[in-house]
Amino acid sequence: MNPTNATVSPALRPILDLEALLRDLIEEHRKLLMCVEIHQSAMQSLNTPAMETSRARQEAARTRIMRLEDRRRNMVMQIARINQLKGEPKIPVIADLYPQRKTQLLNLREELMSAMRKVADRSFVANKVAGAVLGHLNTAMRILASAVGSGGIYTNRGTPKIARRIGMVEAVG
Repeated sequence: MNPTNATVSPALRPILDLEALLRDLIEEHRKLLMCVEIHQSAMQSLNTPAMETSRARQEAARTRIMRLEDRRRNMVMQIARINQLKGEPKIPVIADLYPQRKTQLLNLREELMSAMRKVADRSFVANKVAGAVLGHLNTAMRILASAVGSGGIYTNRGTPKIARRIGMVEAVG
């Protein structure tokens, strides 16, 4: 339960703002996770328009996360200045300074860390799938380049001669 604006003391205002920023970060990470999952499913069905749309949404979510993260850092530094702390304190340190909001801050921190882990895990899988798809595309391009560039050239052992391996950027265009 959040205190209303009328009952909030000025000393508690930065903590409530930090909590709001943490909630926004959690929400953005959930949106990013949803975009990553949509992207993975589009990759499985080779739906390139859906992949492109999802990629653009992921990029927008990452940009919003970076902005929120900058605001969170500024808020943490403001709280550190108010409490005369050196450096950038972590959430548990701030929670210890404000025992009345400690539970909420630590719960939000744990929820954010969980959302970040889920995004990282899903992104890792998506990177592996994309790497595999590009590897297959590279092989297909090498075979096609070999057939177009030197049709019908075989080695002494009777195997077709294949062009050298091309890079990912060359394969994709």
